[in-house]
Amino acid sequence: MLQYNNENDNNVLRSVDWFTVFLYAILVIAGAVSIYAATYDFENSSMFDLSEFSGKQFLWIGLSFLIGFSLLLIDRRLYEAYAYPIYGVMILLLILTVFIAPDIKGSRSWIVLGPVSLQPAEFAKTATALALARLFGTYGFSLKGWRNYAIAIAVILLPVACILMEKETGSALVFMSLFFVLYREGRSGFVLFAALCAVVYVVVVLKFAAATLMGIPLGMFIVFVLIMALVVGMLLVYCRSLILGRNVAIGYIASALLAVVLHFVGVDINGYVFFFTVLGVSVVYLLIGMLHDDMKKVGMTIAFACASVVLMFLVNYGFNNILQPHQQVRIKVTLGIEEDLRGAGYNVNQSKIAIGSGGVLGKGFLNGTQTKLKYVPEQHTDFIFCTIGEEEGFVGSAAVLLLFLVLILRVIAIAERQHTTFGRVYAYCVASILIFHLSINIGMVIGLCPVIGIPLPFFSYGGSSLWGFTFLLFILLRIDASRKEYGVW
Repeated sequence: MLQYNNENDNNVLRSVDWFTVFLYAILVIAGAVSIYAATYDFENSSMFDLSEFSGKQFLWIGLSFLIGFSLLLIDRRLYEAYAYPIYGVMILLLILTVFIAPDIKGSRSWIVLGPVSLQPAEFAKTATALALARLFGTYGFSLKGWRNYAIAIAVILLPVACILMEKETGSALVFMSLFFVLYREGRSGFVLFAALCAVVYVVVVLKFAAATLMGIPLGMFIVFVLIMALVVGMLLVYCRSLILGRNVAIGYIASALLAVVLHFVGVDINGYVFFFTVLGVSVVYLLIGMLHDDMKKVGMTIAFACASVVLMFLVNYGFNNILQPHQQVRIKVTLGIEEDLRGAGYNVNQSKIAIGSGGVLGKGFLNGTQTKLKYVPEQHTDFIFCTIGEEEGFVGSAAVLLLFLVLILRVIAIAERQHTTFGRVYAYCVASILIFHLSINIGMVIGLCPVIGIPLPFFSYGGSSLWGFTFLLFILLRIDASRKEYGVW
């Protein structure tokens, strides 16, 4: 049976996962030291000077520990009870930020309070994680119904919409990582599969937009072929009968052979007409096949094909009409569509030079030439990792990544030992956000991802980012510290 026991503050502190706190302390201190190295001033060598970035970061760290231990002393039940009000207040604050925040580099995401600037989006991550955990913790809640699924998606997307109004695309994308939580809580892996396909479509359409084949952009041609192959694969994997998948595959192959024959005899084929005809006929055939096979699975395949085609056509529109010009250039540089080593590609190119020059063991602390000569802009914020790569080399970079790996695995272990849905879902939200930040930031620094302004957790300079991750982690530690209240007897 489950037994609930009251506990005082001393018992809570004894139950805290101090190993995670230790990892947190190592990361934030290493981050401050890295900021000192990235912004080192030969005329002022004090690491703790409050007029320097490193001194300010140590101040933020001290306040973060104070915040963290204060969070540990709050009754865990309050986090669950007030999850929705906290979420609501943060949504209102995000909306208010759009109107009161000054325009900083094209973004209205920072609220200026005298000498201090705060970014509400960093704290909205914690609020959204709490709200999502509270939703899943509701008695009888399940993702099996589309209504509940839609509510969960709305909880995730509402702050995304607010942050996009602030023109802060990078921060908005972080919330998309919470969709991994839906998968963990029972949603079909089809969601992740569809998301992966969407990413592939976007990259292919943009990458091969210049060339044409059969009168359509090569990128669209490739995506059309991918959609047809994926439709066949889904029919063969998901449906009870192999007949539908087999017949559609035969139809696609026959259509391709016919197109080749017509081409060699001199008949011009419009690519749009060809693909829409082939896909349209296959959709009609599948609609008929729904009467004889698994209706839900066949319907899912049809919906996937239609949504894929729509997304394919929306890529260019979104790229040209929604993204800002500097964002378009960054994506083009990342995909190798154009080279702009003195403009949008400058940061990434200098970052790669810095990391590569570090070699295996690095140039030594405070000996990085790229860093000291300020070749890499924003090297104390989004590009802090290049300082580590240059001065500490491959060994130092690997050590930092290993620390993050241990922390993430620890958070996942904490998630799996929770006795409540609220605790488990919140823990997986924390893990998802950490993984997303780490992956995208490192990807930016080494040129695998577009530069979208994602900070490296605990390392990048800034009080908002550090405090945001402190809220995320220490609320989790407080929830986990009460797991013995629900001990199995």
